Amino acid sequence: MHAEVVIRALSALAQEHRLAAFRLLVQAGEEGIAAGVLADKLEVPASSMSFHLAQLANAGLVSQRRESRSIIYSADYSAMNGLMDYLTENCCGGIPCGEDAACNTEAKRRTA
Repeated sequence: MHAEVVIRALSALAQEHRLAAFRLLVQAGEEGIAAGVLADKLEVPASSMSFHLAQLANAGLVSQRRESRSIIYSADYSAMNGLMDYLTENCCGGIPCGEDAACNTEAKRRTA
């Protein structure tokens, strides 16, 4: 992943409503959520939600499809995973993380 793509993705997520919308889309799975439903859940005007979703789409983090009169947005898991891989690429000095490593969130969840 190139730095400019990472910067565009992080910039898109660096806003409260866009981050919240992206998190809801990740939770929704491939089925996605209609733009209007996202706006209602986040209590954001529909025109503002459209702007935020356009920013996420421009960053390559979400995709959209039309279903009847609605536009359904879905998280792009490949882009999300690519971003996460880029951010953790040099974690633990480039060696595989052990169970007790700081980056191993699964181990943290089991002990919490």
